[in-house]
Amino acid sequence: MIRRGLFSRLEGDERGVAAVEFAMIAPILIFFYLGMAEFCQGYMAQKRMGHASAMVADLVAQEEAVSTAGLNDIFAIGGLIMKPFSAAPLSQRVSSVTRVSGVARIDWSRGSGMDARAVNSTIVIPTDLIADGESVIVSEATYDYDSPADYLMPSLTRFSHIYYLRPRIVDKVACPTC
Repeated sequence: MIRRGLFSRLEGDERGVAAVEFAMIAPILIFFYLGMAEFCQGYMAQKRMGHASAMVADLVAQEEAVSTAGLNDIFAIGGLIMKPFSAAPLSQRVSSVTRVSGVARIDWSRGSGMDARAVNSTIVIPTDLIADGESVIVSEATYDYDSPADYLMPSLTRFSHIYYLRPRIVDKVACPTC
């Protein structure tokens, strides 16, 4: 009887090839799957933050006048939109801007987690958004997203959004207490 060596006996054996290939490719597939799940969570947080910014501008633009208490309530609604994400990293600011002699200036501003802009300071807005004498509500939001898994995005990712909306009822929304 002829004894063959280990390697010569296994030379034509194809049993277990699929298991070896799976063991090689499984970590890559799992990494991609978890990465897509993390990306989707971040994208959803970014979309909710943008929606909160748009909603703040929309609610303010529907008023003739707002107060600081009313704006605080509107900011609180913005925080509710962020659910199921934490509202703590959400910072919001809403301002009324009027263009005078080609320069956009702040009429009033209020922030939640973000400093209010100085009254009568200039602001850069898209060209041709408003003409001289017209007003626009500018809503800004930032959200510091911290991934729950931290293996692909180990640091904070800051999302930001600016939303512009013209007042609907009056030419300029007033805020006497801002």
